[in-house]
Amino acid sequence: MNSKKIFDDSNKKVANTELQIKKYQDSILQLNQEITDLSYFNFDSNEKSYFYFADRGYDMSKLLPAIQDGLYTQNEFKGEEHPLVPYGSSEGNRMQINIVRILNHKWIIADFTDGQFEGELFLTYEIDDKGDLKYKVVESFLYPL
Repeated sequence: MNSKKIFDDSNKKVANTELQIKKYQDSILQLNQEITDLSYFNFDSNEKSYFYFADRGYDMSKLLPAIQDGLYTQNEFKGEEHPLVPYGSSEGNRMQINIVRILNHKWIIADFTDGQFEGELFLTYEIDDKGDLKYKVVESFLYPL
């Protein structure tokens, strides 16, 4: 009788373990799908955008950081108004671009804040004949307080 109980308990434990493994596998599959969905609009996973620049001789390991750094450099502005953020900041603060996502070979999204107000930008960018990066704000919005 005791060995039957031990055997049944072991079978329950194995069944519970198999159920847990199945749940973990399903969770992993779901997370992988979410990662795939989130990376769709991302330069790193956009082969056409990558080759747009690579075919023109750009070193991609240097270009992408240069595009991002070019935006972050805009945070070092003189005066009161940010050169790209079309909103004034709260008193005593400065608007700063925080997070940048390069979507493809033409578009960027970025968020900005001054610690109190925050919003997002949709920008286009291009590299001129001299190799200089040019940014243009296409759309922006400020979240309400």
